[in-house]
Amino acid sequence: MRVYTPIITETKKRIVRIVALLLPLIVLLPLLSQPAFAQTTYVITDGEEVTVHKTFETNPVHVLDEAGLSLDADDLYTTQPGDGVSEITVQRGQEITISNCGEPMVVTSYGETLEALFNRLGIPVYDHYQVSLPLDTQTFDGMEVTVQSVVEMEQTYTQELPFETTYCNDPNLPEGQEELVQEGVSGQVSYRANVVYVNSQEQSRTVLEEKVIQQPVKEIIRVGTGTGEPTGSPAIGDGVIITAEGEVLTYSRADQFKATAYTHTDAGCNMTTATGTTVRVGTVAVDPKVIPYGTRMFIVTNDGKYIYGVGTAEDCGGAIKGNRLDLYFPTDPECRSFGIRNCTVYFLE
Repeated sequence: MRVYTPIITETKKRIVRIVALLLPLIVLLPLLSQPAFAQTTYVITDGEEVTVHKTFETNPVHVLDEAGLSLDADDLYTTQPGDGVSEITVQRGQEITISNCGEPMVVTSYGETLEALFNRLGIPVYDHYQVSLPLDTQTFDGMEVTVQSVVEMEQTYTQELPFETTYCNDPNLPEGQEELVQEGVSGQVSYRANVVYVNSQEQSRTVLEEKVIQQPVKEIIRVGTGTGEPTGSPAIGDGVIITAEGEVLTYSRADQFKATAYTHTDAGCNMTTATGTTVRVGTVAVDPKVIPYGTRMFIVTNDGKYIYGVGTAEDCGGAIKGNRLDLYFPTDPECRSFGIRNCTVYFLE
């Protein structure tokens, strides 16, 4: 029978020697690895809130999560490593609503000034641009700001000046019949104006100068009020007179006067007027303080019996004062037939 005792003894001796060699390493290993697992103190600044957090974690996102601070998609952070103490600064994204020249946009800011935000976004805020808040204003969450383009310029342009339509009641035409006497023509007016555009849309227009460069021509229509039998009466409308001969006259105003008649054979009268002209049908003596010499008039008696027609203020008389007229007639019988009558005087342009 064989005995193996010496072999077992040798094996045990080897195991003891190995354990003796490894034991110091096992004791030293925790000491050598201790710095890698030491805690770090983090000072976390989140706006006005400051948090101190100690952890073995080295990933800033995990550190923030441990400290109970979550990050949204638009939030940022910066780190500042230190000897045993590190800093983490959280930058929260701010939602800013900008109306950029009428176009709405929502952007993210981090507490920068409006000027810095606009520069970052490439939004112009110089020259003719106006901002609703000062450019050095710090952004905040929920801020609303408006940027407008305001352009002020002087413009010169022309526009059409519409013509007016005048209807003249004409007793020489059958009732209801209309006849075009004069076709209307539009005029033209020139303007110089100060115009303000906001976001390319006209905001205001202030006319600085207005000048009519072509006067419009009235359209004149005769409207029949009679039976169609010629009466010799003029057709009179707003600012317009159409004589029985078809001549178109325009007047600026009408007034009431009391009229008498005179002839060149009357006492103190001759063939020469006070203005040096020769008397004739159409010569009218006036009070020059009321009607200046040279004024042209169309005179009709209110009873309709006399249409004196066109007259010119060329003469005067001692009794002709105020709203009085003296109409020249060639003969004394004509003067006596006229007598004294109330008249409507249309002052011609």
